[in-house]
Amino acid sequence: MLYPELFKQLEAVRWDMEKDIPWSKFDASLLSDEQAQTIKMNAITEWAALPATEMFLRDNRDDSDFSAFMSIWFFEEQKHSLVLMEYLRRFRPELVPTEQELHDIRFEFDPAPALETLMLHFCGEIRLNHWYRRASEWHTEPVIKQIYTTLSQDEARHGGAYLRYMKRAIGRFGAEARTAFAKVGVLMASARRTAQALHPTNLHVSKALFPNDTIQSRLPDPEWLEHWLDKQINFDASWENKVVERILHNLSLLFGRSFQSVQELNRFRKEQMASLAPLPVSGAV
Repeated sequence: MLYPELFKQLEAVRWDMEKDIPWSKFDASLLSDEQAQTIKMNAITEWAALPATEMFLRDNRDDSDFSAFMSIWFFEEQKHSLVLMEYLRRFRPELVPTEQELHDIRFEFDPAPALETLMLHFCGEIRLNHWYRRASEWHTEPVIKQIYTTLSQDEARHGGAYLRYMKRAIGRFGAEARTAFAKVGVLMASARRTAQALHPTNLHVSKALFPNDTIQSRLPDPEWLEHWLDKQINFDASWENKVVERILHNLSLLFGRSFQSVQELNRFRKEQMASLAPLPVSGAV
């Protein structure tokens, strides 16, 4: 089981909201209304760990090890929402999300293949790590800068934990797991070719609720994410390249094969799909 070891590792580096966040260094002159509004939107988005955990537990009923790990992931992700709300409660109380605004993003996701979902969230952690690093640079107020740096480090550790479960899955399922991971990897490393940000909170997850079936679509401002990325934190091509490089680097380590481009990863995906295809039945002589 991976859960006991991951528990020890993550417990050893867990930060304390009261002791490790420098609340006393807050400088009101360095926080704009524009910046404060984005903190509210991220606080609500982080609350999406609740429906995501419900999805993970439902779709991994046969995997008690991974389901137990969800207790760590869920706790730490909800803590992200909580620390952002605590920041607003202390310094911009009029922007604290209401309970209804938080509840609005809790809805049931359609069942999906567990391996592909695992890879999707692995990539999501890598992307969010980079988004939060860039957000820390964009903000000017020192406390929220430290909060975003702290959250980005958590997201990186979560990605590492997901990678451990992906390695375990390859040992169990072989080409099936490699195909699923490569398929989603090609999608998530191709964000430059899409009109929207590729992150689990921005993907459609319920046919019955379409098009109001993404986390972002249910926020008070459904358009905020693209504006935050493009106009505020300026998550440009150089930052997107960092995300792609990390995805390709980790998959290179996972598969034991170097990928320098999405095209190379896609060729690997096709090879794995071919290995899964049933052999033709030869006719009787």
